[in-house]
Amino acid sequence: MAGGRHPMKITYSVGFRNDGKITALELQILVNAGIYVDVSAIMPHNLVFALKKYDWGALAFDIKVCRTNHPSRSAMRGPGEVQGSFIAEAILENVAATLSMDVDSVRSINLHTHKSLQSFYEKSSGEPYEYTLPSIWSKLAVSSNYDQRTKMVKEFNRINTWKKRGISRVPVVIQLTLRPTPGKVSIFSDGSVVVEVGGIELGQGLWTKVKQMAAYGLSAIQCEGTEGLFDKVRVVQSDSVSLIQGGFTAGSTTSESSCEAVRISCNILVERLKPLKEELQEKMGSINWDTLIIQVATINKV
Repeated sequence: MAGGRHPMKITYSVGFRNDGKITALELQILVNAGIYVDVSAIMPHNLVFALKKYDWGALAFDIKVCRTNHPSRSAMRGPGEVQGSFIAEAILENVAATLSMDVDSVRSINLHTHKSLQSFYEKSSGEPYEYTLPSIWSKLAVSSNYDQRTKMVKEFNRINTWKKRGISRVPVVIQLTLRPTPGKVSIFSDGSVVVEVGGIELGQGLWTKVKQMAAYGLSAIQCEGTEGLFDKVRVVQSDSVSLIQGGFTAGSTTSESSCEAVRISCNILVERLKPLKEELQEKMGSINWDTLIIQVATINKV
């Protein structure tokens, strides 16, 4: 019913040295796009971007998006990126099997240096100190006791004929694309807060992060009762009437950009509330959140 991922047929030629270092890769990829275009136009870009997570030396590819009599496919959770990563791992496993090498060693040898990263990801390679994949790769081996556990798996497989075990670690590289995302924060006369953002909640924790940001941003007013603001905040699903130009939820940055929109909104509200808060504080000595908002509502009615 959801459409599923795009099936593909991949033919490739790969060149490599005896130590497992890959020197060249040529790919021909046919993408089964189904009967309608749908989101299939983004598949080649996403495919190649995920595929380039290794240093292939020289890389050539020919990708054809094919119309067929099958149902069209959907875009959900890394469309094309999952397949691109799978293709890369299948090629490395083939190379490792041909050389009778451990595939983890072949992966390690073909991880990008920052220099090769600049060649494959020219516009998003960043500074050398920002490229942390090799160091994370090494730390993961230590923290997970990877080498010791690999030996245990091999020993288990040696003494067991019918039952086998396996262990692997796989790197993933994704391009983060920042884009503006709207946000709206409304304070009601009872002190409760309603937040709307352009993104949708699909398990990534967007609403939880937005709720936390709203409570944190409004607490800058520094009056009593703000420590309980989190319980007063609720996030509601927005629509094109209440919040225009919401955009789409993708690229692993929707939560961050939505939180930034909420933070800016809260800063504006705090600046508007400060004069009244300071005036009431001089008269009353202290002021809590609910009283402050009631006073704002009373002034607005007048």
